[in-house]
Amino acid sequence: MEDKNINVLYIDDEPNNITSFKAAFRRIFNIFTAESAEEGRMILETELIHVILSDQRMPKMTGIEFFQSILDTHPEPIRILITGYTDITAVIDAINVGQVYKYLSKPWNEEEVKNTILKSFEVMELRRQNKELTLKLLDANKKLEFLARQNLLS
Repeated sequence: MEDKNINVLYIDDEPNNITSFKAAFRRIFNIFTAESAEEGRMILETELIHVILSDQRMPKMTGIEFFQSILDTHPEPIRILITGYTDITAVIDAINVGQVYKYLSKPWNEEEVKNTILKSFEVMELRRQNKELTLKLLDANKKLEFLARQNLLS
């Protein structure tokens, strides 16, 4: 299943990892890459990104810190932490602080990453649809309340 409509941002300070990621997924997804959290933030300001994968251990700012820093301005993209280090504290922080959807290990399994991105996009779409339906329901409730008040006054 290929879906070039999914925009994926991959952030990693190691150029070889970025090259590998692009090579593995460029035919399936629209891939945007950054070598730092700052570059990642600039891409978020100019592109509609659906899924963000970030390395945990980077200079200046960790992946978790990056995710935490974008929660207010970019809450919609699904966040995935990817790292070569097994650190239970990082996993806990990723979930609690960075609101990370999934934690993946390096070296990654291409099929696992692809399926995780597809499922992440599905979750994002379901959240968007839920928000839309909630707004429609609130609007319908306001209209019903108005009609009920009109009937009481008559």
